[in-house]
Amino acid sequence: MKRLHALLLGCAVVPAIALTSTAMAADIPLKAPAPAVYAPYFSWTGFYAGINGGYGWSSSFADNAKGAIYGGQVGYNLQLSSFVVGLEGDFQGTSIKASQDLGGGVTVEGKIPAFATVRGRVGFAFDRMMIYGTGGWAYTDSKLSISGPGGSAEASNWSSGYALGGGLEWAVWDRWSVKGEYLYVHSGDTSVTIAGATASGSYNFNTVRAGLNYRF
Repeated sequence: MKRLHALLLGCAVVPAIALTSTAMAADIPLKAPAPAVYAPYFSWTGFYAGINGGYGWSSSFADNAKGAIYGGQVGYNLQLSSFVVGLEGDFQGTSIKASQDLGGGVTVEGKIPAFATVRGRVGFAFDRMMIYGTGGWAYTDSKLSISGPGGSAEASNWSSGYALGGGLEWAVWDRWSVKGEYLYVHSGDTSVTIAGATASGSYNFNTVRAGLNYRF
């Protein structure tokens, strides 16, 4: 009989302990999950300005025409989903030149002292990286000089043409980006009269340049 009472008592105590443990567990506060952290969305939209420098070469007016290029640019981008459209203007000084010895102490030299462009840009953005194509209007200063035993003369002319190219730009920091770019520039028809003679044609040249932009 005592063993039966002990067994019945044990059967009653075990459920009570289980119920007590469940109630205590229910009172323990649950820790809320940590909020998800998302990387901030980067946008290319906005105005920017910067500087650039590089190298230019040409075989249109001389086989050995080459020199440095340097200048600055301003522009605006608008990002639409992953596509970026924009407008950029730049002004460049250059040391692109070539000379030819005509004999008898006479030397002719052709130069491209400066050029400017206003171009549209269309690109595709991979977050902070953008690849783009560009094209538009170019305005080129062409200069021709001749020197010899009888003296020297020089003349220059600005002419309208076009520029085409493309590049890659990377936003290193939120407001600063670096870029590499190629441009082909066609000066358009230009005529330079020097020492009573007129030279006509176009100055076509290639440029590669690296740039640094600050986004406002």
